[in-house]
Amino acid sequence: MNGNELSQAIQKCLVVFTEHADELGDLDQALGDGDLGITVSLGAQAAIDALQLLPAESKPTEVVLACAKAFANANPSTMAALVAGALLAGSRVWADTETITPDLVNTFAMAASESISQRGKSQVGDKTILDAMFPAAEALRDIPSGPERLDAAIEAAERGVITSKELQSRRGRASWLQDRSIGLQDPGATAFLRFLQSWKAANSPARTAVS
Repeated sequence: MNGNELSQAIQKCLVVFTEHADELGDLDQALGDGDLGITVSLGAQAAIDALQLLPAESKPTEVVLACAKAFANANPSTMAALVAGALLAGSRVWADTETITPDLVNTFAMAASESISQRGKSQVGDKTILDAMFPAAEALRDIPSGPERLDAAIEAAERGVITSKELQSRRGRASWLQDRSIGLQDPGATAFLRFLQSWKAANSPARTAVS
């Protein structure tokens, strides 16, 4: 997958992803300040607009950097800053490569997860987006190639979301609820799961190396 192909795939994914904005907003209303749906909607549209302005010959790293900048500028939220930072961290492992291969997807996913862990001072079990991200990254790493990679990542992220319901929130505004957060589904983890599902729904008819 080259830069232009990546750009087109991301744009198609984000169109589907925004359909989950209301669900994510409702989940965030129960655990946070309720702005996740808006963050998703504004950030996704900003990224789409930015990608449409990129030259077709842009490298994969340039595509990701455009998304990071657009997403961060569209929102003042903590989640937007963490996502932008994760994209920046992932882009560094790609450097100037022209074509994205499965192993580069693996390193990107892990670098992005580690970035959020470090910047958010959180880890798996804290009831955050990481409860879906790290399992998905590990699932990708364990399968060298093939379309089943994405399915495995989705299944791992879904298990993380389910597990998050039984956890107590330990970071962000959700932590203020203390044990009242137990039983509620983490909105960040759900957002990541919905992103993966949106990628599959938008791009599965023409499976690429990223899948």
